[in-house]
Amino acid sequence: MSRASLARAANLTGINFLATELAAKRLELLRGLVPGARRIAVLVNPADQTITETTLRDVETAGRAMGLQIQVHNASSGREIEASFASFVRERPDGLFVPSSAFFNDRRVQLALLAVLRRLPATYPFRDYAEAGGLMSYGASLRDTFRQQGAQAGRILKGAKPADLPVVQSTKYEFVINLQAARAIEVEVPHAVQLLADELIE
Repeated sequence: MSRASLARAANLTGINFLATELAAKRLELLRGLVPGARRIAVLVNPADQTITETTLRDVETAGRAMGLQIQVHNASSGREIEASFASFVRERPDGLFVPSSAFFNDRRVQLALLAVLRRLPATYPFRDYAEAGGLMSYGASLRDTFRQQGAQAGRILKGAKPADLPVVQSTKYEFVINLQAARAIEVEVPHAVQLLADELIE
């Protein structure tokens, strides 16, 4: 659903993270860390069909515009994540794109650890991944989003009808770089990219 249609939605309310709309920006930031990147692996969970379809559409569109080759890998279990990373050794992508997904968020420590072990620069959707040891994240601030959710719930508890409330758009985005991970995978983070970051994890 687009921003315009969300604004006009008559029978729903809530928060839109815009997670799937940030693919181009995340790829751009990843290329800022890996300027020579040409092949990007995208890890998707086929069990979540809607997110997978949207992710692939957005990443492939952005990738084409940037001259990137997109390699799709499916994983819906911890074992399949391990298998995907084993295949990265053979296929040698220049970077990894992990989309917003409840399943991947639950596996963020595994994903971050494997990416570091394989020395694979990876971009993640939320700061939780960078805090877990992932190289970089760019996406909506979950803390700010949860604050907006609380405010929305408060309006409903005070008598507002959900259908009368707009779908709130995420307004605060965070770019976090884990410098420890960068050193571990031997990626030099340019000073100009560091200046763009909202937080550098030492």
